[in-house]
Amino acid sequence: MITLYDHIQQLRAELACCYLASPTERAAIKADLEQALARRAELDRQYTAGGGD
Repeated sequence: MITLYDHIQQLRAELACCYLASPTERAAIKADLEQALARRAELDRQYTAGGGD
């Protein structure tokens, strides 16, 4: 199973190779990356608010 961190790194790598993606694919990758980063931020907030349990 891919971790959220790995997923974010994969999306960033795909964006770095932007010449491989059409504008539509690039927009979809960016949207997916933004969602993954928002999810990570939410998990970080929950972790710190819960005392790390």
